[in-house]
Amino acid sequence: MTNISAEKLGTQPIGKLLINQAVPASIGILVMSLNVLVDSIFVGNWIGSIAIAAINVVLPVSFFIAALGMSVGIGGSSIISRALGANLHEKALKTFGNQIALTLLITITMVILGLYYVDAIIPAFGGKGTIFEPAKVYYTIVLYGVPFLALCMLGNSVIRAEGKPKFAMIAMIIPSIGNLIMDYVFIYIFDCGMAGAAWATTAGYLLCFSYVFYFFASKKSELKINITHLKFDFPILKEIASLGFVTMARQATTSIVYLLMNNILFGLGGEAMVAVYAIVGRMLMFALFPVFGVTQGFLPIAGYNYGAKKYQRVRLSINTAIKYASILATIVFIGLMIFPSEIASLFLSTKEGISETELAVNIYVLEHSPFAMRMVFAATPIIALQLIGAAYFQAIGKATPALLLTLTRQGFFFIPLILILPSYFNELGVWISFPIADVLATIVTGYFLRKEIKKDLV
Repeated sequence: MTNISAEKLGTQPIGKLLINQAVPASIGILVMSLNVLVDSIFVGNWIGSIAIAAINVVLPVSFFIAALGMSVGIGGSSIISRALGANLHEKALKTFGNQIALTLLITITMVILGLYYVDAIIPAFGGKGTIFEPAKVYYTIVLYGVPFLALCMLGNSVIRAEGKPKFAMIAMIIPSIGNLIMDYVFIYIFDCGMAGAAWATTAGYLLCFSYVFYFFASKKSELKINITHLKFDFPILKEIASLGFVTMARQATTSIVYLLMNNILFGLGGEAMVAVYAIVGRMLMFALFPVFGVTQGFLPIAGYNYGAKKYQRVRLSINTAIKYASILATIVFIGLMIFPSEIASLFLSTKEGISETELAVNIYVLEHSPFAMRMVFAATPIIALQLIGAAYFQAIGKATPALLLTLTRQGFFFIPLILILPSYFNELGVWISFPIADVLATIVTGYFLRKEIKKDLV
């Protein structure tokens, strides 16, 4: 878990290198996921299950704006990894400077638009009935901190591209711990309700930004940019956009999925059904952290070695990453199949004196969540191939196949399934859409990845 210089991405043994990259990434994702999970548990127990549903409505909006920064970060980091592998240091610096300028321009614009259209956005994402008011409170406050989150996402990707995963891990841990501490202070001690939850989240973003700024301002980073690097270089912007669009499209599709799911489930079971999906959604963010960690660790290794034309190392990194991620995904699958009821119960308030409405929602959620969770994660053991395959094309700079494979699961399969199956199978149709989409997407990704390896990595 030590930090390494960029050139060692092309020399260290792949297994050791992947562990060095993936373990810090996994720990960082774990802490961030635990933050979302524990935050939801705090909110559910201290405010109520309707509050969890309200946050679930807001997440896709704020995450989409933040994902713009992640998109610019990952797209630019692919360029940086390959540039460092090819000893093009000035191109790496220009890319980083353009990433910062582009992220600020996009996210500030999106925040202004998001605040202006707040009363239309929240209902569109399922914030209806009793969910609307708490969702609006949370959304308005959190949106102010989203540009800082976007810069953190950008910085994290670049730090990892430099071959310094430990610092990337710390950058992910700091806001999570800060958020949980602030949750306790603002919600439990000061009883600020949804506003307290929102301010705690925003404080976490600011802490993360402070650390990322410190990293790049200090001697720890190899990328020392000046004001001239912030000037837009359109060939670089075009390459950032083409590669970053893959991540942005994935996050945009995720936001569309949340929009459709919240509205479809609200129609099937009201606020209580949206609360069920909120719990399942938290587990989707949390439970797969080791698989996402391996994927994140794989990206700079594949990108650097591809840029250095070390194709056998690229091939070995693909096989190793799929093997590690598959083992971890299977372990996650077993745990979720055995303990779904216990997991769901963590999110529900057990305090005395809750209203009859809240009690009825809790009972409904506890009855419906276990089955939903088992269905949603039914195909988990095979998703490693899907994730690593799509990530490979992004790492080597092939934007079109990366985009298409990234959109395969949610865009080409899942969205049509949830628009069709609930009409015939009601709630069951929603939940079985998840494993069907996973299986189909894995088959398609496996085909194209195998074809690409035979053609290019020889």
